[in-house]
This record gives sequence, C-alpha cells and structure tokens, in this order.
Amino acid sequence: MARYSQKAGEKVEKAMHEMHEGKLKSGGSGKKVTSRKQAVAIGLSEAREAGAKVPKKAGTKKKTATKKEAAPKKAAPKKTAAKKAAPKKKTAARKKSPAKKKSALKKTAAKKTAARKQK
Repeated sequence: MARYSQKAGEKVEKAMHEMHEGKLKSGGSGKKVTSRKQAVAIGLSEAREAGAKVPKKAGTKKKTATKKEAAPKKAAPKKTAAKKAAPKKKTAARKKSPAKKKSALKKTAAKKTAARKQK
C-alpha cells in the first residue's frame, strides 16, 4: 500500500482544522469548503506542491491493454450530408387564371355556409 510522508499528514491535518473553523476556501471559486473529502484533497494538493511524498492521483493510472483492445480499430466511413433539392419555380402555365380562382373561392364559401347551417 502507498505511504504518505509525515509532511503530507500535517498538511491534511491543517486543512481539516481550517475546514472545521470555516476558514478553508476552495481554490477555483473561493467558496467555503464544507466537505471532508474536499478538505483532504486540498491538504494533499498542498503537500504535493511542497514536495512531500504523496502517491499519484487515482485518475492518473494507465490501464494495460488486453489483446482485444490492443488490436487497431477500423475507422467508420464518414457520412456526407445529403444535398438539398432546389425549390421548384412557379411557371406561367401553373398559375391559375383569375376566373378559376373566383370559382374556387365561391365553392369554399358555399361549403362553409352549408356547414354553419347544419349546426
């Protein structure tokens, strides 16, 4: 098991004491530290900066690759974006004549009035 130096223990003890007094502040935000785990982490960090013997952080360990993981992975083919079709332009032949528009409006108006009468 990893051993901590006496200096590291003293730094952690000091950080815990400051936390209990309400004087220990977080490094990034400057807020008051209330968590015991955070106080220990701050004490160990200060000990590392002072050069004390402290084991490496848990997140820095590297995993050893197994046979399956060691094999190179093939890159998946990249998908290209689908091209959008240009909007269709209205041509003169498609436009309704004014007479047809009027008859269409009359039909819809007649349907609306018939629906009202039925209610």
